[in-house]
Amino acid sequence: MQIVILDSGYKSYAFEKELFERNGFTLKIHPLYKGERQEKIKFAKEAHGLLVRHTEINTEFLSQMKNLKAVVRYGVGYDNIDLEACTKFGVKAANVQGYASHSVSDHAMALMFSCTRGMWNTQNQLIEKFAAPPVEDIFELHNKTLGIIGLGRIGSELSKKAAPLFKNIIAADPYKSQDYFNRLLVKKVTLKTLFENSDVISINCNLTKETMHILNSETFKLLQKRPVIINTSRGETIDEKALLEALQNNKIHSAGLDVFENEPTNEKQQSLIDHPRTICTGHYAWYSDRAAQELQKRAAQNLVNFLNGKVVEDELK
Repeated sequence: MQIVILDSGYKSYAFEKELFERNGFTLKIHPLYKGERQEKIKFAKEAHGLLVRHTEINTEFLSQMKNLKAVVRYGVGYDNIDLEACTKFGVKAANVQGYASHSVSDHAMALMFSCTRGMWNTQNQLIEKFAAPPVEDIFELHNKTLGIIGLGRIGSELSKKAAPLFKNIIAADPYKSQDYFNRLLVKKVTLKTLFENSDVISINCNLTKETMHILNSETFKLLQKRPVIINTSRGETIDEKALLEALQNNKIHSAGLDVFENEPTNEKQQSLIDHPRTICTGHYAWYSDRAAQELQKRAAQNLVNFLNGKVVEDELK
């Protein structure tokens, strides 16, 4: 039985190779992270199991697979995997849940501090404004409200880390119970209330039809406190054109972004990236030395368990 890794790019696949061979599977690794879709489909045609990162697994893809039994995504999000199509073709699917809760929440905190402390262009501040603040609206957190969109594993971890820093923490997540909110000491609110009352807004939800462009030109109109916007979830949760307009119109204080609508970023996004009140990092909030190892190990083990007929806790349904 053959396992194929598409969207390669990790430093080493030694763990996967040893695990798969020990369980009687052969391994093929596509040499490119991106590459042509049809060429990747051809490369994976004989696979019984797939490991992917960004390749879209949909009806078109699955209809050309001869033997495929399971697909696992390296990561928490799974917006590139059509679960209905997987069910139709009898293909089991999983992601790797919770592996990066600490690293992503740490990164969100880092972006948050960088924005609230005005650390957008530290070299310029050293040269032109030494011993003076780069802007006048640097603010403290102790009397402010943090609003979290999505109180899953990462959002929950963020709420715990931020609790000693903020006066209030509120969150919007229709899929979590009031008891769940109570245990975290977080106030459950609607999105509208969150937009109206937050000084810092952190997006920590999965990308779904509901959360696509959850921040857009209409929701930006609801903002009343010129909040800092932090996004470590998926780029498509924010309409970047509307975000840039909000920055230009002084509707928000600043933005800390690790994810973008188009990745890698291109020239069309340069105005947003170069804005003097944005801090941008290249989609590595998920990474830490520990998290990276856990991601690869659990993804590989999930796939082996699927192919051996075992229960996979991270199975997507």
